[in-house]
Amino acid sequence: MVRHVVIGTAGHIDHGKTALVKALTGVDTDRWAEEQRRGITIDLGFAPLPLDAQTQVGIVDVPGHEGFVRNMLAGATGIDAALLIIAADEGVMPQTEEHLAIVELLGVRRGVPVLTKRDLVDEEWLQLLVAEVGARLAQSRVQWEAPVATSARTGAGLPELRAAIARVAQDVGTRVERDLFRLPVDRVFTLKGAGTVVTGSTWSGTVSEGDSVRLLPLDREARVRSIESHGSTLATALPGRRTALALAGVEHQELARGHVVVTGEGWRPTRRLDAAVEVIASAARPLTTRARVRVHLGTAEVLARVTPVDPIAPGSRGVARLAFEEPLVARGGDRFVIRSYSPVATIGGGSVIDPFPPDAPRRLRQRRLAVDASAPDRLAGWVREARLPGLARSDLPVRLGIPPEGVPEVIALAGKNVLEAGDRLVLRSAAAREAERLAGVLEAHHASHPLDAGMSLQALRASIGNGTEVSASVTDQVLELAGRKGILEIESSVARRPGWRAAVAAKADGDAGRISAHLVAADWRIPTVSELESEFGGLPVRALLAHLQRGGGVVQVDQERYAAPGALDRFQRALEEVIRDVGPVTPALLRDRLGLTRKYLIPLLEWADRRGVTRREGDTRILGRLTPG
Repeated sequence: MVRHVVIGTAGHIDHGKTALVKALTGVDTDRWAEEQRRGITIDLGFAPLPLDAQTQVGIVDVPGHEGFVRNMLAGATGIDAALLIIAADEGVMPQTEEHLAIVELLGVRRGVPVLTKRDLVDEEWLQLLVAEVGARLAQSRVQWEAPVATSARTGAGLPELRAAIARVAQDVGTRVERDLFRLPVDRVFTLKGAGTVVTGSTWSGTVSEGDSVRLLPLDREARVRSIESHGSTLATALPGRRTALALAGVEHQELARGHVVVTGEGWRPTRRLDAAVEVIASAARPLTTRARVRVHLGTAEVLARVTPVDPIAPGSRGVARLAFEEPLVARGGDRFVIRSYSPVATIGGGSVIDPFPPDAPRRLRQRRLAVDASAPDRLAGWVREARLPGLARSDLPVRLGIPPEGVPEVIALAGKNVLEAGDRLVLRSAAAREAERLAGVLEAHHASHPLDAGMSLQALRASIGNGTEVSASVTDQVLELAGRKGILEIESSVARRPGWRAAVAAKADGDAGRISAHLVAADWRIPTVSELESEFGGLPVRALLAHLQRGGGVVQVDQERYAAPGALDRFQRALEEVIRDVGPVTPALLRDRLGLTRKYLIPLLEWADRRGVTRREGDTRILGRLTPG
């Protein structure tokens, strides 16, 4: 299996980064005429360095000028190791220190310090510089090889440098192929025959020719037409290598550096994230609330406001929320760099704790201890925050920053209080409390509807969440818990408390019979419910009517009227007979023919309209459907 590694250069301007890359690879990474004319690197350059049959290195050459640090950062994010370039005739310079800080902030683990231009200094000076650089880098969190002295002009030290790069490459962890694909875009251009092309270092996962990808934050779909890496055509893009994707379905003007190509669920742009933030010791001041900063994540640079839990002093760490002025694409665990707004300087960086935090700022303080929290601990905390609505399981690979296949293990380690409810993860205690609450919901329904067999299951499901939107899978889980706990029983789409029986005793049947007889006697002169309540004071008229309706003893005409079924049948036949006899009829004509006032006639006509017996045309009614003659 071939190991693919991306190594980035770093160092002060005019310390020979580009010349060294050309000496190593034969590729001049200064591709712009302006770069060649001025003799300085302005933008990113790329070159392949095949070490052997098993190791392929892609080198990202970055600008050293302080005015192009933003370009340097676009190339430095996503590298596996660094070449820290220091000119032997000048030694450590300001941009050397800033680039070193950036490499450390981005979490780069391995690197090689390279002393260039050794042909310009004598041996004694060179050894002094080697000792100085070695002592300085011994304090670094990056594991550096011993300094290698080189000369791009004479070729001195290049074999030793290649050997050091090979050692570092072997010590770099391999990236997981079975992960979500992500490629932060650092270049966009058009190519005849290929169309829109984006390039970048593949951070994770794979994508193949013909696959569909999403372009964020545009939220556009595109298709991969072809794939290249350092001029070689590939069927599949693999992680840890420079990649060029030719895309169909998007114009190059729509894309820019900072956009991201992804596959899989869970990706979405964010305008805020919670992060573990550190401020470098050389920063001029603490990081305080509402400080405006420049955040470099992936290949993007976005302005943001910082809200730390407590001010973060130079040389210390803390938890902070970053609120972006433009949407950003982030994943849990992503490293980023923070630069001050003005004057522009690198002041710190950190890693993403949660790319999709809750909106309420007060919850940030509750995350005080989350700086070094494990994935299971973070998940358990998020589930507690989400409570009954829970979390989407499909969001976890992005939110936690783990491959999809690692999600089940993290859920298992998060603890027994994390309950899997279909596609959601919900707090077990929250689901249990909601199940207990349903007992009160059913008791209230039984008290208000003593003659009902129970509460409709549809109405009970709608009550779950008590006004908060809850997914169907969580609703099912709550009902299942309620059933297991003996809180309710369900029969024929009706839910009730165990042991509940509708109060349809002899007296209730007798009271219902009295109301039914009254409606039979009323015939077409249907009383309202309010009139029935006045007539039968003290009886639960509405409950009795609902009881009669379930048994077919009455038919609901509208919200306030119930009628005897026989009376409605006779009214329908009489109405159809009149219309067949005289044609379209008005309420006035029907009033005279049927002997009804408008108080009783209009509700009956509207009932007939709703059933399709009649159809209203202006002020008249005609038969709404064919009826037997």
